[in-house]
Amino acid sequence: MNMGQDTLSYHLPHPQYKSSTSIEETLYRRRSRRKFVPEPLSAEELSQLLWAAYGISESSERTENVHFHLRTAPSAGRCYPLVIYTLVGNVSEMNKGFYKYNAKTHSINRVIQGDLRQVLCEAAYKQKFIKEAAVCIVFTAVYERMTDYYGQRGLERYVCMDLGHAGQNVYLQAEALELGTCAVGAFNDDMVRDALQLPANEIPLYIMPVGKYK
Repeated sequence: MNMGQDTLSYHLPHPQYKSSTSIEETLYRRRSRRKFVPEPLSAEELSQLLWAAYGISESSERTENVHFHLRTAPSAGRCYPLVIYTLVGNVSEMNKGFYKYNAKTHSINRVIQGDLRQVLCEAAYKQKFIKEAAVCIVFTAVYERMTDYYGQRGLERYVCMDLGHAGQNVYLQAEALELGTCAVGAFNDDMVRDALQLPANEIPLYIMPVGKYK
């Protein structure tokens, strides 16, 4: 892991593409887990989770001077409306804070300094496992990326499909790493926006706390 000079960014370890755990086993074991132990995640584990959520799986040149990126989760028309953040509370050798994930460089850039788990817990109706997790992966969406192409259908259907694909990826990757997570959709949108200082065009959709469990 390489840290930016001002500690505002981290280049994450390269994700692994093979493991000893089968996809069938992760599907069988997948559960929503809400009881975490106070142990840190490694940078490698965080890297793997973010890559699984929405990372780059292929970059290719399609036509002259035009490149496209395929991700670990499918997206209608390759619109990729989701934006992935991670709230770092307990990761080895990593400063606490709220970071935005850059899939193209596989890095995270800090947006807010400090531990915001308690604030996010309050915004999510005091679901205490949020403040107990080592990290929280936060999904937002820029709906215009989808609606500009698909109109109302993109708003009502395709963005939700993208979220489901990416969220399940996190569930399965967490199981393969012997970590726990739970998708949270119950929160006050305005409080989450304010707490995380989200851009006006981003809609918060999911909070996925992740941590080690007994």
